[in-house]
Amino acid sequence: MHYREVSTSILFMADFSTTADVHVRKFQKELASGLTALVLLAVLAESDEPMYGYQIAKRLEQGAGVLRGKQSALYPVLRNLDATGLAESKIRPSHSGPPRRYYWITELGRQVLAEWRTAWVSTCRFVDDLLQETPS
Repeated sequence: MHYREVSTSILFMADFSTTADVHVRKFQKELASGLTALVLLAVLAESDEPMYGYQIAKRLEQGAGVLRGKQSALYPVLRNLDATGLAESKIRPSHSGPPRRYYWITELGRQVLAEWRTAWVSTCRFVDDLLQETPS
């Protein structure tokens, strides 16, 4: 193989790698976008008391996956959950800084979460089965 062939092969592999990375990042972004409301409702449902945004983000940091490090993306979804009645919020004073907005899940949010959970479980099963059948 001549230098030109080697450099073309390396360039092609680099382009493929970069293209694959772009697709992986796009997939992760789309996945995170679709899961954020489900995960936020689940976090609020497991909590015994209202939580503010930073607490919720820290809870998500404990897990792995596409939602890690996406703290700024949580706030618009939390506001939407509040606006649609799936969660409620209230601003409360803080002992260490500015007031904080605390969120908690509503009864409607619990009902919707149960439906979303069912849909998620069946979707995961289908995708897992499909991926196991698909050759790599």
